[in-house]
Amino acid sequence: PMSEAITRGLEVKVVSRYVPEQSDPDRPIFFFAYHITITNHSDHPVTLKNRYWHITDGVGHVEEVRGPGVVGYQPRLEKGQSFNYTSFCPLRTEFGVMKGHYEMFFDDGKSFEAEIAPFQLVTPHAIN
Repeated sequence: PMSEAITRGLEVKVVSRYVPEQSDPDRPIFFFAYHITITNHSDHPVTLKNRYWHITDGVGHVEEVRGPGVVGYQPRLEKGQSFNYTSFCPLRTEFGVMKGHYEMFFDDGKSFEAEIAPFQLVTPHAIN
């Protein structure tokens, strides 16, 4: 599953996948990886300062995650530059949905929220 959103020239693409070798359905714990590409198509440099995630599992349990940067970085993107990273999300169900936003700052201190469009976390056999 993939998602894509563009906010004020900042494009956020997400591809997620199930990680069976990290998962244990008997516990149950289902492990998912998501790979994100952030590209600055605007004319202004922007810096990613904070992230916000809204995670809903298959039984409707919601978890919210807020924190500085992504994978230990607060990347600054010039016009045309991209930043890629992979992170992980454990769920207690075989299906879930993640969405959120990044808090982006221009050099003058003004900020905006760059949307991360909803994407599915789903095991291969949960689709059937």
